[in-house]
Amino acid sequence: MTTTALVTGGSGFVAAQVVRRLLEDKQTVHATVRSLANKSKCHYLLEMQKEFPGQLELFEADLLVTGSFDAAMKGCTIVHHVASPFLLPEQIKDGQSQLVTPALEGTRNVLESVNKNQDITRVVMTSTIGAIFGDYIDVYSMKDRILSEDYFNTSSSVTNNPYHYSKVIAEQEAWKISKAQNRWSLVCINPGMVLGPSSAGNSDSGSLFLLDEMLKGYFFYGMPDLSLATVDVREVAQAHLAAAEKLAAHGRYILCDVDMASFVQISRILRKFHNRPYLLPRHQIPNWIVRLLGPLFGLSQSYMSAHLGVRFKSDNRRSVQELGIIYRPLEETLQDHYKSWVEHKNA
Repeated sequence: MTTTALVTGGSGFVAAQVVRRLLEDKQTVHATVRSLANKSKCHYLLEMQKEFPGQLELFEADLLVTGSFDAAMKGCTIVHHVASPFLLPEQIKDGQSQLVTPALEGTRNVLESVNKNQDITRVVMTSTIGAIFGDYIDVYSMKDRILSEDYFNTSSSVTNNPYHYSKVIAEQEAWKISKAQNRWSLVCINPGMVLGPSSAGNSDSGSLFLLDEMLKGYFFYGMPDLSLATVDVREVAQAHLAAAEKLAAHGRYILCDVDMASFVQISRILRKFHNRPYLLPRHQIPNWIVRLLGPLFGLSQSYMSAHLGVRFKSDNRRSVQELGIIYRPLEETLQDHYKSWVEHKNA
């Protein structure tokens, strides 16, 4: 049976993949963007309208405007709430206005519209593993030192890791609103660092450019002992569709590989297909040097203690067993990520 689904923030890195997967699945899609007049941001969506005639309708909506999602939600039975600001630390000037307020108020506004629409039966929301922990060291307090959906981030604040803080308070607000009614159900997708190809080639997502400085050769001399819990954007999109389709899906789903990858490991993989591999770091900088020089690069001693050399495993069994996710090799993800980075850089 054909369904109509709403995807918020349709031009974003993750959302554009969700839109494409829904269209390929023969579903009708309503996608929201902040401004239809911004053709560069909407270009990929406009191209998909041509590729899938009659299946995709675009709407303007603002996370901070009450009721702005009402029109886009009309006729939908599923809502994929993906829209939420993501910025790299160096891009954050005011965590409250750039991250916290849009994430929290946006979630409230979307779910207020859901409550007004009697046809909605399920909401699938993109959260993050950052809503489970604030600093890496927090995971060491979890059972067996393994990242689990059972926990919520309690260590972040608007001044200490405001992105993680914005996501945990938005997710908790979503659960609160969901539990206050019994018509629609909520499922949260909690991905790690999302990498891979960008469908929306003009996306300014921080995810796409996480490795930007490494790829440009800024760290040719070496990288600190820091690691990432990674996931391919295509797996995140697949999880969204599965969480919407499977009636038994419930709660939160961690989306990332079991094992973290260090920046040096990532660099070694990227060297295989970077057009100038000599720019990429081969070596890991000893921790004592990082601790000595880190403050000169904006790394506090507390941050380094909470992240440097800290690795943990993630329990992704629910995503595999209940959503049917098959995680592709990191090398495939990084190769496609690099291709997107090159295309965007040369555009």
